[in-house]
Amino acid sequence: MEECNPTKIFTNLQCNSTMLHLKCFMVLSQSEKPFIAVLYFSIGGLCIIENSLVLFLIFSSSKLRKKPSYILLSSLAFADTLATVTFVSSFLSFHVFNRTGASKEIYLLKLTGVNTSFTASLGSLFLMAFDRYICILRPSHYKQLVTRRRAVVALLVLWAAALFLSFLPLLGWNCCSPESTCSQLFPFVANSYLSSWIILVMVLLASIIYAYMHVLWKAHQHTANMKKHHLEQSQQNPKRRIDIKLAKTLLIILMVLVICWLPGLLLMAYSLFSTIDNSMRVAFAFCIILYLVNSMVNPAIYALRSKELSSSLRRICSCLRKVLGNSESNQEAERDITQLPKQHVLEQLCTKEKIDSHPVP
Repeated sequence: MEECNPTKIFTNLQCNSTMLHLKCFMVLSQSEKPFIAVLYFSIGGLCIIENSLVLFLIFSSSKLRKKPSYILLSSLAFADTLATVTFVSSFLSFHVFNRTGASKEIYLLKLTGVNTSFTASLGSLFLMAFDRYICILRPSHYKQLVTRRRAVVALLVLWAAALFLSFLPLLGWNCCSPESTCSQLFPFVANSYLSSWIILVMVLLASIIYAYMHVLWKAHQHTANMKKHHLEQSQQNPKRRIDIKLAKTLLIILMVLVICWLPGLLLMAYSLFSTIDNSMRVAFAFCIILYLVNSMVNPAIYALRSKELSSSLRRICSCLRKVLGNSESNQEAERDITQLPKQHVLEQLCTKEKIDSHPVP
């Protein structure tokens, strides 16, 4: 492979050769590769298990899967699962195993999968914020405004838009034309496309922040009114208290989202205006692990804060304990029978037959 020439690669990339200059993006040292591989595998594995559990809890309950808020939540869990699978496999294949045999189209197709899932994840959080916004500000009209059908339609539009926007580099919006400037962080990606994606993410984050700040203010106002009028706990509206608690839960999720996404977004934005070196690319490789951390933390917050999900989880665990307990007791009974002499076994069987032969009074 040719020697890396940053000036050439980021100003006049020739896309005829699929392996040309790709090692400029392979910045991890041999000592860093095992550590980051273990880190990605560990976080990614937990992320898949947790989000799969959330999906199972929602769709195994006929009550939860009909609620619009949990339909949106299932979209987020699915997007996080898909993002983990596509992102971890693509990152390790390129940065750890240094596989460069794939064509430009294959690389951009992998990037499309990662981009689609992360964009859909942010979009799902945006719809969840809008759902809570309506629930708190217009509780009397919530059931009329937010229905199951509208939630499904909104998710279909969201995923279609995320897929279309993510396919644009594969359709031609890349840096393989002479007038385009290539990204310093992603091969074959144009700076114009990267800047547009950053703006989209920032708009989504700003909208989510606005919605939840409004929701939090309403929750604070509601609590203050309750204290002011000295209302008893039994006189308060249970549905509204649950909505406020869920809003606070989603606010915690939002804070985690911002903390996990902000470092990577800042590095992407910085790369648009200034030349970065390999140390900055290594820092970026570690910063984007926070995306996986966000996907891993979300299900834990749902399980801890959502009473319906936690009760479903407890019910399933209780059923599993009963099944395991029954199987163990049956095995012990069989073991005891096999250890008895044959004469004792025959006596027990005869005794049982006699008891069964007596009519029930």
